[in-house]
Amino acid sequence: MRKQGMQAAGAAAVTVVLWASAFVAIRHVGQEFSAGALSLGRLLVGSLLLGIFVFTRPRRWPAKSDWKFLLVCGLLWFGVYNLALNEAEHRLDAGTTAMLVNIGPLLIALLAGVLLHEGFPRQLVIGSIAAFGGVVLIGLSSSSGKAETVGVLLCLVAAAAYAIGVVSQKPLLARLPALEVTWLSCLIGAVACLPFAPTLVKETADARPSTIWWVVFLGAFPTAIAFTTWAYALARTTAGRMGATTYLVPPLTIFLGWLLLDESPAPLAYGGGVLCLIGVAISRYRPRRATAAMPSVNTVSPDSNPLSKS
Repeated sequence: MRKQGMQAAGAAAVTVVLWASAFVAIRHVGQEFSAGALSLGRLLVGSLLLGIFVFTRPRRWPAKSDWKFLLVCGLLWFGVYNLALNEAEHRLDAGTTAMLVNIGPLLIALLAGVLLHEGFPRQLVIGSIAAFGGVVLIGLSSSSGKAETVGVLLCLVAAAAYAIGVVSQKPLLARLPALEVTWLSCLIGAVACLPFAPTLVKETADARPSTIWWVVFLGAFPTAIAFTTWAYALARTTAGRMGATTYLVPPLTIFLGWLLLDESPAPLAYGGGVLCLIGVAISRYRPRRATAAMPSVNTVSPDSNPLSKS
């Protein structure tokens, strides 16, 4: 039980770091790729890499009832989310975008509490409020000092798509391996973005080789790897607690934006980052006695592990 918890925490940490890097990479790649072309390119790379791993091991084909959840997850989280996020980063700096998209965990906690019957544990509520306060501080201290209205609205669309996608993904992970759920969702998102194929071909021909490699990075790491480690961790905890973990993304994005894009954070951003860390720690804290007495959220089969071959 403890070992499984540590593995889930490690998987969540990988996801947080890679998703933070994605905000910075998208900001950079957006100079040469439009939102639709970048979405399709990223999802094609992710689908290809995930598909290679899926077809090298035994598979469990989804039941008919699973497809409605897969379609919601694929179309919204992998399709709409990517399009809205990429377009938003044409208008906003990486740190501000990450802050606004991280309204998502609050929506996840609300939807999971109602639809997945996870309830509203006190630690989760307090931790989410504290972490969201840190996100707001980061946003107030963003490098640009202002946010374009269209960009803000696109971030809110991305946050809503992200939240609904997570809640629709959670029931699937009780029946299907994390790797397979991620691959099918990514493939559905890629198919939805196929109308941008001509634009992707044109912009790839005009782009610098280094920029193309950044698109490959986005597909391989923040998509193929990070979404799989996310699903692996989500299968072993509640959607609300996993959502709260992503409050760590904005402070990491602010740091990477400063390091790689010269988008310097104000001193207030550091206070916001500390508050995010405190909030996540509170939301994930479970008293030792409660942990020992509490059964696992899901009984997960070994093949839910993306690294397992059985």
